[in-house]
Parts: sequence; C-alpha cells; structure tokens
Amino acid sequence: MKKFQNGKFLLFSVLLLFGFFCFTMASVESSWAQAQKKPAEAKPKPKTPAVPQKLIIAQGTDALTMDAHHVIDSPTASIMEHMVEPLLELTPQGEIVPKLAEKWEVSADAMEFTIKIKKGIKFHDGEPLNAEAVKVNFDRRLDPKAATKFGFLVAQVASVTVVDEYTVKFKTKAPFAPMVSNLTHSTNGIQSPAALKKSWEKPVPQPVGTGPFTFKEWVPGNKLVMARNDAYWGKKPTLTELTFRVIPDDASRVVALETGEVHAAVRIPPFDIPRLKANRKLTVVETPSVRTIYMGFNVLKEPFTDKRVRQALNYAVNKAAIVKHILGGVGRVSDAPISPGVFGYSPTMSYEYNVEKAKTLLAEAGFPKGFETTLHPAVGRYYMDASVATAVAADLLKVGVKAEIKMMDWATYLPFILRDKEAVEHKLYVLGWGTVTGDADYGLFSLFHSGEWPKKGMAASFYKNEKADQLLEGGRKTANPEQRKKLYKEAMEIIMDDAPWLFLHSEVQITGVNAKVKGLVVHPTERILSKGASIE
Repeated sequence: MKKFQNGKFLLFSVLLLFGFFCFTMASVESSWAQAQKKPAEAKPKPKTPAVPQKLIIAQGTDALTMDAHHVIDSPTASIMEHMVEPLLELTPQGEIVPKLAEKWEVSADAMEFTIKIKKGIKFHDGEPLNAEAVKVNFDRRLDPKAATKFGFLVAQVASVTVVDEYTVKFKTKAPFAPMVSNLTHSTNGIQSPAALKKSWEKPVPQPVGTGPFTFKEWVPGNKLVMARNDAYWGKKPTLTELTFRVIPDDASRVVALETGEVHAAVRIPPFDIPRLKANRKLTVVETPSVRTIYMGFNVLKEPFTDKRVRQALNYAVNKAAIVKHILGGVGRVSDAPISPGVFGYSPTMSYEYNVEKAKTLLAEAGFPKGFETTLHPAVGRYYMDASVATAVAADLLKVGVKAEIKMMDWATYLPFILRDKEAVEHKLYVLGWGTVTGDADYGLFSLFHSGEWPKKGMAASFYKNEKADQLLEGGRKTANPEQRKKLYKEAMEIIMDDAPWLFLHSEVQITGVNAKVKGLVVHPTERILSKGASIE
C-alpha cells in the first residue's frame, strides 16, 4: 500500500512537472512570436497648438453707441475705430496721412477740399466705397434731423459734391482751416450708405464700416467683441478676435491684467507702476496725452455766475499736490485750456495755490464763510477720479466751500451733464477733453464758444464771452497758421481769466500690457489701436 502511494505521488509529480514545462514553453514561444512581429509605429506627438490670437483689452467704461456719427467719447472711439475708418488719419507723431482717401487738395482760400478715394474698398456688408458713399455720410452729418454729434466739425460745410466715381469735393461757407484735421475724427468715420439709410434719424444698431474688424457681439456693461475682417482692404490683422472688457474699478482692472484675464488694461493707477514694471510678464507703456482734465462750473447757476468765485476756487485747490501725490507725478498742472502738443497751444497762466487769496475773493463776492455745492465726477472714466475729487473737495473745505461728491456711472453721466440750460442740474462737474484732431479749434471752439452749449454741443459750463467767441471764430476762418496761433493765444488768456473751469492737469496715459502682446499702439489721443497686434 505504501509502495502504491509512493507510486501515485511519483506519477503526480511527473505530470505536474510536465505541465509546468509545457506552460513555460508556450510562454517562451508566445514571447518569441511577439518579438518577431514588426513593432508598432509610435504615434506622432500632437503639434503644440498655435497661440490663440484673441486679444482682450480692459477699459474703465463701456461704449456709448455703435454709430460712429454719434461718438462723443474716447473709450467708444477706441472701439469704433477698429471697425469704422475716417478719410484721413492722425498718426501718433501728429502727422495727418491718408486713410480711406488716397490724397487730398486744399484751395488757396481754404474753402474747397477735394478728396480722392482709394479704389477697391468695400464695407462689411459688401457695399462699395466710392465718392457717392462719402457724400451720403456727410449728407447725414449735415442733416439736422439726423442729429449726429459734434456738428461743429462740419458746420462750415456748405456742400458735398461727387466729382467722379472716386472724387468728392467739400465746399465751405467761409475759409475753414480745421477742415483737414477734422476729417481725421472718428465721428466723421465712413459707414455703409445702406446701413445709414435704414437708420438715418437714429443711431445704427451696429457698425458697418470698412475697418480691419467686424462687429460680433455687444453685451452692454460687460464686453464688446469683434472678429477679424478677412476681406479687409489693407494688411490683414493677425488677431482673429478682439474684445474690449468693461472693468470700472482701477484695482480690479490691474488684477485682471496681472492674472492674465486680460492682455491690456488702460489707466493703470500711478502707484501700481513700480510693481508692474518689476513683473517680467508685463510691460508698462507711458504715453503723452492731448487730454486736459478739468472741473467745469455751471456759470448760469449761483454762486458760479460770479467770476471771483470761480477764480477763488482755482486758487483754493493745490493742483501741484494732486499731480504729485495722487497721480504719482504722471501729469502736469494745466497752464492753458489745452495741452502741449496741440497746434495753437501756448502757456498762458496757472492759478497758484493761495488759500488767503481764495478767501479774499470769496469775501469780495459775498461769501466770507463759503457756501455749499455739489460735485459730480464719473466712475472709472479718468485717472484716480474718486481720489482727485476727494482731494479737491478737501481743499475747498479749507476756504469754507462744502462740495458734496456725487459719483455717477459714465453711461448716465454724460446725458445728465449735457442737458439744455433749462433742465440742467449740475453745478460743478468733472470732465476731460482730448484734442484728438491735434488742432486748437477742437479743444477750444467746442467747449468755450457760446454756440456749443448743450444739447447741441459739449460746452457744459454754459460760458459766454463775445470777445472769446470772435477770436475762436477768427481762428477757424484764417488759413494763416501764425495768425491762428495769435488768435488762440488771446482767446486762451480771456478764458483762463474768466475761469469757467477749475483748471486741473494734463494726463499721461499709463497702459499695462502683457509682455506676449506685440504691436499694440497706444495713441496720444487715448486710443488703443490693435490692428497690427499679435500674441506670441
């Protein structure tokens, strides 16, 4: 029995070893067979995708309109100029060059302006650009029923005539020296005649121009998005999409730039500059500006009807301290109603900081203990707007003037300020004015001539001085540059003495840009131009 059991055990062991041997050989054979097979080709690694060419720019305020003929502010113009183009263009160096025009001629008496239009250009809706299209645009600009903005730019035009398919002639009522400069203005942008005829007496719902980008989407208060115009007549943009984001708060705008949420941000607070300059991922662009910041008095309302009161408040405010401590030295105290770099500018005078002189003038005007008033600034529109308003109010308090600050949203601010004299409520308001044509006529006539009171114009101080009116009119009617300068100098001397404004400072634009963004242009007129921009 024991032998049998030993035999069984031996047989079992042999079978077990044989099975293990077969399994091993099968595994070896399988491995050998696998080794003989042609190795599978490695899958190619996916190519690194190109950097999306979608640029995002943060502004403090939203667009106010989608119709170029209704543009009255620089943030809107900065957006619109990517879609709607003017006949002529003002370069960052201050030179007037052709845009949609090929060339232009001016008669010796500055009363005829002949424009030759470039051929082969089409609007975004496919309509051709020609002399007739230009005429339709200026017919609308000149039609009172259309009620387009900044009529003073073209008010002297008597007729617009089609000479041939690509030539248009403007005739003026009198010599009109600023005409060529005015044709660079975004409010004179050329839009599709078909679109205009559908919306002649009200703003067009979306821009239909000839620009390098086309309208895609507008979410009011949030963003405006444009797409590349692949049929653009000039050099095609690298960007496929351009977005303007609305971020009113300065700090939030800077954070969005630092985190990469946006590629560029306007109006960087001066005291953030050192930190941003130390960030290798960012660049800080400082651009001289043609913008003057001021607080306007409503001279039709007491006590600002008295020139002594207006002068007193100019003496009461320490403007140099505002530039140094609030703007971080990025700016200059105003010594004229317009900025250096504008044709016709000359240093006129500055109201020095003199509290005692301010008190004396107030006492002479019948306000020895001061008075109460209101001060209206706009949120997110200008550099350190709330801080500047607070500093001004603190200085005024030192001479007994209590100014209640009432901040307003930009979209509602301008309609509030630009009401006619019977309806207007403001007493002291804050605005900035960029002389974007580079000519003093734009910076002076529009704001100080009595014919430009709201609702027609932008002269929200309701200032009137007959001598100043005559000088400003004279500056338009003479073609002699030196004579024009003399007229503007005399006009500015009168304006500074009359003090319809509390003259503050001229700006320097501070723009933060992601270092990967190349070719972005910050124009002295406060436009950010993205046509030649790209993202690395």
